[in-house]
Amino acid sequence: MAKHKTTFFCQNCGTQFSKWSGQCTACHEWNTLVEEIIQKEEKRNWKQTNISKTINIPLAISEIEVNKEQRIHTQNKELDNVLGGGIVPGSVILLGGEPGIGKSTLLLQIALEMDQQVLYVSGEESQSQIKMRAERLQYKNSNCLILTETKTQNIFKNIEKIKPDILVIDSIQTLYTDQIDASPGTVSQIKETTAELIKFAKETGTPVLVIGHINKEGTIAGPKILEHMVDVVLQFEGDRNHTYRILRSQKNRFGSTAELGIYEMLGSGLREVTNPSEILINKKDSDLSGTAIAATLEGMRPLMIEVQALVSSAVYGTPQRSVTGYNLKRLNMILAVLEKRAGFRLAAKDVFLNITGGIHVADPAIDLAVVSAILSSNEDESIPQNYTFAAEIGLAGEIRPVNKIDQRISEAEKLGFDKIFISKFNKFKKEGRAIEIISVSKIEEIYALLF
Repeated sequence: MAKHKTTFFCQNCGTQFSKWSGQCTACHEWNTLVEEIIQKEEKRNWKQTNISKTINIPLAISEIEVNKEQRIHTQNKELDNVLGGGIVPGSVILLGGEPGIGKSTLLLQIALEMDQQVLYVSGEESQSQIKMRAERLQYKNSNCLILTETKTQNIFKNIEKIKPDILVIDSIQTLYTDQIDASPGTVSQIKETTAELIKFAKETGTPVLVIGHINKEGTIAGPKILEHMVDVVLQFEGDRNHTYRILRSQKNRFGSTAELGIYEMLGSGLREVTNPSEILINKKDSDLSGTAIAATLEGMRPLMIEVQALVSSAVYGTPQRSVTGYNLKRLNMILAVLEKRAGFRLAAKDVFLNITGGIHVADPAIDLAVVSAILSSNEDESIPQNYTFAAEIGLAGEIRPVNKIDQRISEAEKLGFDKIFISKFNKFKKEGRAIEIISVSKIEEIYALLF
């Protein structure tokens, strides 16, 4: 019997070591090194037989023929937008997210809605459990086939018989192959099973959608090379206390990574939110101080979000700075600008900031809305609900221009806002606007106009 060679892998970052140690020198995590067996036998492809004996030859770039990919539409507009127009044949898509956020529900719902034949492989749930979830989703399509299996060789045998148009794997951490003598979920098993799925997708042109678990840091569990191997990496996120979910693209070889999709989690599944501005703005009966509407942009999609601020005297001596859905360091910077440049005494006051809807916004164009909400709460005077803001705040107290201002103005106009406050250095189309556009250059000007 041949002697097996073993090595040690960090289960957090995937770094390989020749001997065991208590701490991984790459990610500095403790007790994450696990011994795994490496077999030096020849690698076999997904079908266990050598299909292609041809050798690729180099071609001049002018000789290479480019065929426009015919994307597969998923009947889910939000996912299609995030992917750049649909699923590219032969692509491998990795979907990550926290436990219970709705990853399996999203992919099962898509599999039940598509016209193509989909093979849904689950290593975590039984067929009856999936059927119960499908009935809750009120499915109408019977083209989806359910398989509960974790061994890749058995999965590929079923694929040869069925020949599905799309393959869904739930999840990659539950799969294992006979070619590696290690437990499912280990670094070597994840790398080998993913390599088999990628080879299958490229040779047959079948798209593969894979669910991946995440670790405590919020990154996809397993080796970092997993995200480099696949074509698309999607992140499904949201606050579990809220009903809204956001689908973001962290990597996309076939489109932009700036797009996002928004869903609402209901008892009957995930509902696509076509106009997210309406759900991110609370309808109030009376004007309240400390709230302002910002015109932000996520990818190519303009959004109107509500910014809430609360400014109060520091009870315990040391002022508190707390944010939800916003960058704390940027809030501290804005407060320092208000203190130094505009003369507002906020150093001895508690400041709490919240972005409604359970989403996180990194767009600097909401700075002016943040300043307006803070000043509104500090003065205890409300800002009219039909006002919105789109500008960045500089360290000198100046109001700086932001990109794609025409799209922000058009979205505010479409939603019925009467006034939008922007930087006077922004260039925009003035003709045919029903909304009043007010240009400002300093914080003092916005304070005089509002209060």
